[in-house]
Amino acid sequence: MTTDLALLGHALKRAQYRNHRTMDAALRDVGVSLVQWDALRAIDRMPDASSHDLAVATFQSDQAFGTLATRLVERELILRSAGRGRRLVHTLTDTGRAALKGGHEVAAGVLEELFAPLDEEQRSDLMQALAALTAQE
Repeated sequence: MTTDLALLGHALKRAQYRNHRTMDAALRDVGVSLVQWDALRAIDRMPDASSHDLAVATFQSDQAFGTLATRLVERELILRSAGRGRRLVHTLTDTGRAALKGGHEVAAGVLEELFAPLDEEQRSDLMQALAALTAQE
């Protein structure tokens, strides 16, 4: 039997959509969207990264990340300051760190629920399969 690759791709997209939709709704309790929380995570993880590197890390265009960063500054979740040359340095504020921490707590519960139908062996197999799919990036 051959796996229908179109159906497999659609199932992967549905799983990703469910993950994003569920996570975005849950993060509202912390006061951020999934996109905003993802940016806060990237800024925290990559303190000296360029705006371009942060855009790549968050799967956004440079322009979209710039717009998002402006909104995060307006909400006092991050600070932007001049770095070397034309580079901007992004830093979490105390409010941003609190949102990041709250997001981690929310995400842990959401992810546990999302992956509950899979036992540990299935989770491991899925992780290995996804790693193989993304190894070519």
